[in-house]
This record gives sequence, structure tokens and C-alpha cells, in this order.
Amino acid sequence: MADKKANISAAQIKATRLAGGKRMVAVNDGLVAGKAYGVEEAVKLIKSRAKAKFDETIEIAMNLAVDPKHADQMVRGVCNLPNGSGRTARVAVFAKGAKADEARAAGADLVGADDLVEIVAKGQINFDRCIATPDMMGLVGKLGKVLGPRGLMPNPRVGTVTMDVVGAVKGAKGGSVEFRVEKAGIVHGGVGKASFTEQALVENIKAFVDAVIKAKPNGSKGTYLKKVSLSSTMGPGVKLEPSTVTSGPVV
Repeated sequence: MADKKANISAAQIKATRLAGGKRMVAVNDGLVAGKAYGVEEAVKLIKSRAKAKFDETIEIAMNLAVDPKHADQMVRGVCNLPNGSGRTARVAVFAKGAKADEARAAGADLVGADDLVEIVAKGQINFDRCIATPDMMGLVGKLGKVLGPRGLMPNPRVGTVTMDVVGAVKGAKGGSVEFRVEKAGIVHGGVGKASFTEQALVENIKAFVDAVIKAKPNGSKGTYLKKVSLSSTMGPGVKLEPSTVTSGPVV
């Protein structure tokens, strides 16, 4: 490894840095620093700058007037994006009997009870979403230290502890996106792909923002929605005008 590094010339390093610099100049060209754009214009700007060789995810970041260290200011929920998320989620379901059969028929990737608990307890987590029927939570609760840090612990507040396993699996496989506020009071979420139409992205963005607003906790004081920004995986961030991303008044 050291020999390979030694063989990289100063000219190559300079060329690499220059190429990266040129790319950043190109993607930022036409953007006004600090300006808040309407959602339609912002989507056009983001899509036109998503030039990676893969289908970039369009991500939204919302700065909220909450301090999640306080229980009455926690923000958590789920949003069913009207046009899907663009990603295929692997879904695990903890269920027995008829409910396990329903989960398999609905397209769940992993279905089980005690056997699935043993697999997950060993750290084998080959799924992105986790669903459980209420009667299974006694077993699933033992996996808190494994699933919790990964944000995979089933929770009735986001519809992942339910008897409606069919609806939960289809939602997870479709456009269902979970969100949870981070320490700094920020909620992140993927709202589609760069290949989506502008209209589809705008509809998804508004649906996501509305879901976060509906999840406003009682402990939040002042203006709940402080800042909103949009970006693609490899692109620059664009500040959004909050009033253009909600179906109702800004709270």
C-alpha cells in the first residue's frame, strides 16, 4: 500500500483535486448562497445537478424547534410517500401462525418467531424494516440492544407493531418512510430518486413535511419548522422556503 501511495505523483494529486474543485464549482453554479427557493424551483435545481452514475436519492432535512432530550419534545413517525421512495426495502416480520403466513404472502423477506429472534440476536440483520405483531413483543423486546441502535425496533407509534401485517409490509415495501428527530433537532428523510419527475418529488416532499408537522409534540415552543433544505446524494444543499412545502400554514 505504501509503495502505491509513493507512486502517485504530485501532478496526479493536483489533477484529482482540480477535478473535484471543478465539479463543485459546476454543481454550485447558478445557486445563490443563503437564498430560500420555492419547492418547485428547488427540485429543478437539485435534479439538474444530480450527475452521478447512479440514481441519487433526494433527501430533505428539517430543522425543528425541539430538544429531543426532553420526552415531551420527541418527534417520531412514519410517512407514506404518494409516489414511493424509489428504494426496495428488505422487511422482517416477527409473527406466528396465520399472521406469519399473511406476512409471507404480502412479500416479507424474513418471517419467523423464536427462530428469527435467535438469528437477529447473533447480529445477522439482513433487513431494513422490522415489523412485529403485539403478541411477539415479549420476544422482540429482548433484541432492544441489537435493533434499537439501528432504529429497527418495532414501535406502535410508527405502525410497526400491528396485527395488520399485510398493510405494514406493503407500506414498508412501497413508499413508507420512518422519521425520527436527531439530537440537534433535525429530521432527515429520503423523499425519492433523481429519476423521479419533478411533480412526483414535490408531492413526496409536501407529504413528508406534512407528516412531520402532524407529529409536532406538545413540548415544542415557538415556530416549530425553522429551516428546510433539499439535496441529492452527491449534490449541494438548497434552502427551501417553508411556506412552499406545506399544505397548510407554517407552524
